[in-house]
Amino acid sequence: MTSKRKKTFPTLLFLAALLLVSIVVALGIGAVSIPVSETIHILARSIPIGGRFLLPPTAVIIPSHRDILIELRLPRVLLAVLVGSSLSVSGATFQGLFKNPMADPHIIGVSAGAALGGTTALALGPRLRYFGLGAVPLFAFAGALLTVVLVYNMARVGGRAPIMSLLLAGIAVSSILQALVSLITYFSDGELQKIVFWMMGSLSGRGWEYLLLALPYSLASMAVIWVFARDLNAFLLGEEPALHLGIEVEAVKRYLLWAASMLTASAVATSGLIGFVGLVVPHVVRLLLGPDHRVLLPAVALTGGIFLVWVDILARTALPPLELPLGLLTSLVGGPFFIYLLRKRKHALY
Repeated sequence: MTSKRKKTFPTLLFLAALLLVSIVVALGIGAVSIPVSETIHILARSIPIGGRFLLPPTAVIIPSHRDILIELRLPRVLLAVLVGSSLSVSGATFQGLFKNPMADPHIIGVSAGAALGGTTALALGPRLRYFGLGAVPLFAFAGALLTVVLVYNMARVGGRAPIMSLLLAGIAVSSILQALVSLITYFSDGELQKIVFWMMGSLSGRGWEYLLLALPYSLASMAVIWVFARDLNAFLLGEEPALHLGIEVEAVKRYLLWAASMLTASAVATSGLIGFVGLVVPHVVRLLLGPDHRVLLPAVALTGGIFLVWVDILARTALPPLELPLGLLTSLVGGPFFIYLLRKRKHALY
């Protein structure tokens, strides 16, 4: 058993504990500071069955603190976990599928499609609302999925979708969609600030409805990717070796492509464009735990959630009362760290 395998379980356990600690800390930080002990008491009281038995008899909960934590901060923090995990798992999947260390969740134009849908909704200002949601996340989600359909059908050759064709089709479609986004932005003077801020990524004002929008798609997509973790390992050897191992390459490729794209679509629809998470986090985890996706995927999901929770804390507290865009901070924080890591660990990533 290699040293990396020996430390896998303790590492995953540590990451899970660190994620829980990060959530509790994030819930207490804000304009109204809530002590950790009270945060834990509020969370315990909110457990539907048996929660009150976890509280000491002397536990005191301030009603206004409970409202702030449960109604405002908890959905935002949980959404940060979900978005960070979704982008990270999506990035790890695309990197394994395309056998390209520079692949990220936006490689086939999913983010460009979401950006076009979101900016169109902001520019037109439609008043549509479904399930308590405005038009922006719905348009962004639809734009991302339509882009995947377009790219995949453009790349198909005789029932197959070669990796290189997917990459080239994604680049071409993404360029066109980005040009359309720029065109809409250019003619949207009244909504320019909203469009720019949304495209930089933010969790400001995100309530339970946003979390409920992304949660089923993200969890289902992660489950699909986990089922094909062994097949994803085989893809690192190339499509021909994977075929010789008995893997239905095209079918598995479709499942992984759709699942990873769904993860990206749900993340972008609820938080806007947040770059660098899906590129950096999988690399960091891969360097620590190796390329086995059976270990890599859960570790990446936990690490991505931790990373975005702390970035969101920084966004809320760095320059109060202003709130900085998450996409800006992920690049500023992740970029230098990634360069440092590559300088320290110069061996191959695969």
